[in-house]
Amino acid sequence: METLLQSTNLVKRAYWLIKLRWVAICLLGFTTFISNKILLIELPVVALYSITICLFGYNFLLYDLLNYYTWKGKSPSHRTISKIITLQISADLFILTMILHFSGGIENPFFLYFVFHMIIASILLSSRQSYFQATLAVVLFCSLVILESAGGITHYSLPWFRGYQIYRNSIFIFGTLWIFSTTLYLVVYMTTSISQQFRKQQEGFERTNALLKEKDHLKNEYVLRLTHDIRGHLAAIQGCLNIVDDRIVGPLNEKQSDLIGRAYRRADKCMSFVTMLLKLTRMKLTGELDMYYFSLKNIFFDSFAAVEKRATRKNIRINYEIEQTIDRVYGEPALIEEAITNLLFNALRYTPEKGSVKLTAKDKGDYVLLEVSDTGIGIPPDEIDKIFEEFYRASNARKVERDGTGLGLSIAKQVIERHSGKIWAKNNKKVGSTFSFTLPKTPAKAPSISKGQN
Repeated sequence: METLLQSTNLVKRAYWLIKLRWVAICLLGFTTFISNKILLIELPVVALYSITICLFGYNFLLYDLLNYYTWKGKSPSHRTISKIITLQISADLFILTMILHFSGGIENPFFLYFVFHMIIASILLSSRQSYFQATLAVVLFCSLVILESAGGITHYSLPWFRGYQIYRNSIFIFGTLWIFSTTLYLVVYMTTSISQQFRKQQEGFERTNALLKEKDHLKNEYVLRLTHDIRGHLAAIQGCLNIVDDRIVGPLNEKQSDLIGRAYRRADKCMSFVTMLLKLTRMKLTGELDMYYFSLKNIFFDSFAAVEKRATRKNIRINYEIEQTIDRVYGEPALIEEAITNLLFNALRYTPEKGSVKLTAKDKGDYVLLEVSDTGIGIPPDEIDKIFEEFYRASNARKVERDGTGLGLSIAKQVIERHSGKIWAKNNKKVGSTFSFTLPKTPAKAPSISKGQN
């Protein structure tokens, strides 16, 4: 059964063949001009320029045909695209034969260009279709040579061969056509053999990838059920600890109160970890967001308010700078708030006392650029590309704070990418780091932004 990946790959190859033909068109026109105007070779330039113009129009038609089958994300079948590629290569063989006819026939060494077409056919098409193209090339070129030799059609001789009439020499013709034919079939045989091996490997990779995705889905479902159950048990434990800590069941001495406090803090950290893992797993499993237009300014203020108390406790200056033109964007507000809050908490966690954290939002037209900068410990340069991975914590972060889930940044990355945005981090020139992400204002793809761009 054909896969969508196979069809998509074949469509890309069909477009690649069209791009390659643009190069061939330019070369044909350029070579004809140089031969006629500079090298002063007498050729039927009108016929060759006419072929160039026809080839130009023909390539445009093929481009429109492919666009028709792929318009608005349509996925044409493998068979349909294969037919289009077969049509392209077959037509190219006819055109190449016509070019050779008007530029010396068997005298023109460019007849070796048939080999390139065989290589392309063997890569893009099946073995059967490739051998068909080889047979078509042999028939076309042999017919051209024999007809010119017999006088059935006009032979346009190249200046260097005039007087020798090698196009009528039966031994030369037989030898050339024999070598030509066997070369084409050997090229097809070798190229298709290699292509088939690569295709088998690709199919194996695709099956392995599908199996890994299935197992990952099962793992996520298992983690979802497990974390949900653990969360329920932790909630019950916290409830019991609250009752005891509030002295509802009786007074506590100093040592008992200390132990209850430690147990509650541990349970609270465990609950935070399980809650974040639950959110991340649900996001992976569903893949669907309840998206609509909302006020991004309100989300900024809510996220800012959520972290102010922690900033005050650590004596950290925290402020924001939001451009006035920023207002409504398209997305899931709860998840966007979660991502921004995670970035702010992360900045506060690794910024020492009397440091500073700043939230900046810039209007970039089609999207908003948000940055959270701090004067904290920064990120080891060789670990910047890893910090958004699940459960990963930078080496210096583990030294500052032993407890941590390693999920906050991963959740932020998942949220931003599901909104078609991009997220990255960089170290500041003097101290600390800056986490940035883009958020499109409308349901469209985010702009291509290099890491570290302001």
